[in-house]
Amino acid sequence: MDDQQLLRYSRQILLPQIDIEGQQKLLDAHVGIIGAGGLGSPVAMYLASAGVGRLTIADHDQVDLSNLQRQILHDSNDIGRPKVESARTRLTALNPDVTVTPLNARIDALQLQQLAQQADVIVDASDNFATRFAVNAACVATGTPLVSGAAVRMEGQLSVFVPRRDDSPCYRCLYREGDEPDQTCTDNGVLAPIVGIIGSLQALEALKLLLGIGETLCGRLLVFDGLHHEWRSIRLHKDPSCPVCAAGPEAAAGHTATE
Repeated sequence: MDDQQLLRYSRQILLPQIDIEGQQKLLDAHVGIIGAGGLGSPVAMYLASAGVGRLTIADHDQVDLSNLQRQILHDSNDIGRPKVESARTRLTALNPDVTVTPLNARIDALQLQQLAQQADVIVDASDNFATRFAVNAACVATGTPLVSGAAVRMEGQLSVFVPRRDDSPCYRCLYREGDEPDQTCTDNGVLAPIVGIIGSLQALEALKLLLGIGETLCGRLLVFDGLHHEWRSIRLHKDPSCPVCAAGPEAAAGHTATE
């Protein structure tokens, strides 16, 4: 690190859990972010400002006026631009140390698996179950830690799934495909700070995974009720009959290919 980087990251380097060695880990790290919307905005901004050296952001959408109430990566001048391009502009202005790779497309199963293979951590900031199931399958197939979050109305939740841990469930252990209808912000609305809270916590969990510090939310689902400001932590267990993680990485890869 040069003198400018030592100054930029000085408040993190002061933390004994991070120090210069930990900051270098972040600078050398690669995180894949699925979604550049309400959750992906704080995730990307905090990971970039913390000095994660490489961010790959996947989103096929363009910035719309209705996004600006909560998607803080973008502003009024970005309306009509691809979200990933707007994100790259904002993040490189925030921290030129960070290399941002935009994927302006609906990435398919093969691309998801390739991204998961390349990244140290995947953060799922998408807004639908089909994408979440596909991302989960890719992470199980490649053994890549996954930070999953969701937010709608005045509620949010997040968890961490670590395929290399024998006791870690996967996202498919929590939800069955077809059983849960999508509850999107478009249909149900969302209070802006809710996505900020959940997205910030996703960034925190990703940083902890990259640094190998603290206790992550692996094996727990954290649920937030913003209306009453209540938090619940629910213990999660691995499903021995899960069609994605119980049968091993090869089965997960095949499952991903069917998405």
